[in-house]
Amino acid sequence: MKVVFLEDVPGVAQGGDVKDVKNGYARNYLIPKSLAMPVSHNSLQRIEGLKKRADEVRLKMIADMKVVASALDGKQINIEMRAGTEGKLYGSVTNAMVADELSKMIDSEVDRRTVEISEPIRELGTYELVVRLDADVQVKITVLVHAEGTEAIADEDSIQDEADEEEEDVPSNDGDEPKSETQDQVE
Repeated sequence: MKVVFLEDVPGVAQGGDVKDVKNGYARNYLIPKSLAMPVSHNSLQRIEGLKKRADEVRLKMIADMKVVASALDGKQINIEMRAGTEGKLYGSVTNAMVADELSKMIDSEVDRRTVEISEPIRELGTYELVVRLDADVQVKITVLVHAEGTEAIADEDSIQDEADEEEEDVPSNDGDEPKSETQDQVE
């Protein structure tokens, strides 16, 4: 079925486009939601106006996304999770958790699908994530995952200091093996 798209449908078409789609998709989704209408003489005459209106809506949406992106760029959020003694989490940090924290921070809704987590976060630590608000608008944020009942460490220097302390506690072996008591007695 040929339809004229009245609005942008992500991944399918932009407003004003004429496309051939499956009958069920058009009848059960696009037409009832007023996203498209069947091709007719009248609808073909309206294409230029539809394209113009869709472009205006798209530009306004991108401008809004840029405002949200400027509010989020470089921000750090803290997520408190239950963790074991080795720093392993009971569960994992999801993109929905990150989106909820971001929404609270900027008082605007952030969709969970915009937060890109390449691998599940299952350990305590600091992670860099990308929030893709639009195809052209993306920002990087920092997520600090800390154990329940502890305070979040605010900066990277503190995290590095802790890592340095852990390295100092481990005895170094510079190739000289320590002598055992029996070796001392033999010499």
